[in-house]
Amino acid sequence: QKINEKYIKTIVRQALRVDLRPSGDITTRMIINKKVTARIIAGQKCIIGGLNFAKEAFKISDKKISFKAKTKDGRKVNRGKVIAILKGKASGILKSERVALNFLGLISGVATTTNKFVKKIKGKSCKICCTRKTLPNLRLMQKYGVRLGGGINHRFNLSDEILIKDNHISSSNSLRELVKKAIKTKKIITVEIENINQLKQIIGLKFKRILFDNMNISKLKKCLKLCKNRYQNEHSGNASLRNIKKISKTGINRISVGAVTHSAKSFDSSLLIL
Repeated sequence: QKINEKYIKTIVRQALRVDLRPSGDITTRMIINKKVTARIIAGQKCIIGGLNFAKEAFKISDKKISFKAKTKDGRKVNRGKVIAILKGKASGILKSERVALNFLGLISGVATTTNKFVKKIKGKSCKICCTRKTLPNLRLMQKYGVRLGGGINHRFNLSDEILIKDNHISSSNSLRELVKKAIKTKKIITVEIENINQLKQIIGLKFKRILFDNMNISKLKKCLKLCKNRYQNEHSGNASLRNIKKISKTGINRISVGAVTHSAKSFDSSLLIL
């Protein structure tokens, strides 16, 4: 669940460049640059995430800024909780304030949204899984947030695993032959199916996972019965906080939820200089 330090430094530097180029923080230049103490405070109840990103944002602006986290990534915090205390020159703190809070907002928002789904599902055997429906260039960060919230990660990119979807099937002459060809690669294979007829075409072939796409509960139960635990199984499509518990009760192993990344609301926090 840890993110590479080099990645953190790179992505934070890029974010700061967006905020500071070409002329830097022209407002902060007008203040008296004295030493101050500041607090980052939670504006709502959440699962916190992104503390190392926030710390790096201040460190890049001024290495002498002290950043003391008062909690850890993955911990639950209540509204009004002091997340971190900073000490150092006002200019460095102010230059990095928004970037630091944006990282906290994004990662904590994903973690909190994921955790809401995790708490809804029935039984420990079913897992909430994210998708590749992530913000461009921020996938690693969002998938990290999913893990903090108690979810699991699907493949990170197209090179990780084979996922045969509807358009792959439409572009091929035979679903069964396509799966046979995939098996020869020795890669992890997931086959997405939309109906029982497709399922019957591939049952008996040796691969890892079947993804049941946009199936109602009745059809999903029939498919799971046909599979007889021969494959890891996953449900995808239209999962929400309203129906996630009902889906999990079918005995499905995983439920992929795009909303935990593409629709997660940013966590609210603020930085106040004392």
